[in-house]
Amino acid sequence: MKTRLKQIALAVAVGCSFGGLCAQAQAAAFALQEQSASGLGNAFAGGAAEGADASSMYANPATLSRQKSKQIVGAMHIATPSMKFRNENSQPAVNQPLGNEGGDAGSINFLGNFYAAVPINDRWTAGLGIGTPFGLVSDYNNDWAGRYLALRSDVKTVNVNPAVSFKATEKLSLGVGVNWQYLHATFTSAANYSAAIGSAAQAAAAAGAIPAGMVSSIIDATAGLDSISKVKGHNNAWGWNAGILYEIDPATRVGLSYRSEVRHKVNGTVKFDHPSLDNVPAALAPIIGGLANNVNNLLYDGKIHSTITLPQTVNLSFFRQMTPKLDLMADIQWTGWSSIKELTFVRNEGPILQNTPEWFKNAWRISAGGNYRINEQWLMRAGFAFDQSPVHDAYRTPRLPDADRYWVTIGGQYTINKNMRLDAGFAYLFVKKGPIRDNGDNPQLYGSLDGHYNNYATVASMQFVYTF
Repeated sequence: MKTRLKQIALAVAVGCSFGGLCAQAQAAAFALQEQSASGLGNAFAGGAAEGADASSMYANPATLSRQKSKQIVGAMHIATPSMKFRNENSQPAVNQPLGNEGGDAGSINFLGNFYAAVPINDRWTAGLGIGTPFGLVSDYNNDWAGRYLALRSDVKTVNVNPAVSFKATEKLSLGVGVNWQYLHATFTSAANYSAAIGSAAQAAAAAGAIPAGMVSSIIDATAGLDSISKVKGHNNAWGWNAGILYEIDPATRVGLSYRSEVRHKVNGTVKFDHPSLDNVPAALAPIIGGLANNVNNLLYDGKIHSTITLPQTVNLSFFRQMTPKLDLMADIQWTGWSSIKELTFVRNEGPILQNTPEWFKNAWRISAGGNYRINEQWLMRAGFAFDQSPVHDAYRTPRLPDADRYWVTIGGQYTINKNMRLDAGFAYLFVKKGPIRDNGDNPQLYGSLDGHYNNYATVASMQFVYTF
């Protein structure tokens, strides 16, 4: 009985608790492009080549060489993703109601960036960038159909990126930087406590510990009970970035940049909030209480660790000033999401809780944009991008039900005086409908989530630039 009960309890603990972190990394398109308001207006096209202000150092540190005076840049972004599940043929977990469609899992997210550029002499320029390269908040109703796969996901990162550029020749600039990155993540999900109690009762009856005829009464008395599990983890790690900028002529530039992988060794905890058994029949309470104690002893709070390698990126950008009023730019970005093949979660005392295959595919992002100068004070921007998802349809999960998307963006710049200017940008993201067929590899414990997602997102940004 103890062996069987341990297998049942560990299945619930692993799948419902650590499945949250697995699913989050599987929904890997939580990388954030929103690193500047000036770039948003062009769908971040030409980001590694334009060098409009100090914020371009995120895309390519070599663009710092274009800043001839000291400059600071502050940006704020409001992202409003919408993620709505539509049920087609979902099935409930054992001894549980199916639940609803979960509402809109998207929520308002506030992001910020800060940059500074300081020319040292006519060849060297130093810079500092602080931003959020990865992030996510999604939140479902507690009684939705996929509650055993995901409830709330909250991922926050902070990236501090000092960099330096060197103007090697009149045409060629080089740049390099280091990145200190902090990651904090919280995931919650429900655990099918009723299934664990019911299976424990069956195992007890098979071992002769309780009468076999009592099992159905125990199952009926504990229907609809859920635990809530919370996984929290954090880590800080280092990476690097580098780039080159080549001026073909005074009006034309090409930029190439690289941002390294960042390998996070996450340390964290898992905690369970188990349901009350106050409403079970008095005659069954001692037996159910004993079964519950055994389950609780195996679904215990503790420390965990894992390793997550966030991907490398390569950017190739083109910028061309076509006329005194018109600029055109283009960009292609490759992201090496295939660095995430599987995730393994381990309790600190040694046992491997789960080894989950992910099989991300590398992804491409292609964008084009333009600037139009109306006069000395006003500049308008527009852009378009195709953003490929790294998630295969077969591996989509509700943590972040990602799919290919298209960006349509507009923006503008107002020059207040020679030292100050304001930038603003807005983007609407059309997201391809994403089918989902997810049962956590155990439909009895998790049910089966069968349907599709209708998603979209908007991003609005403001930025202040001050040049000394």
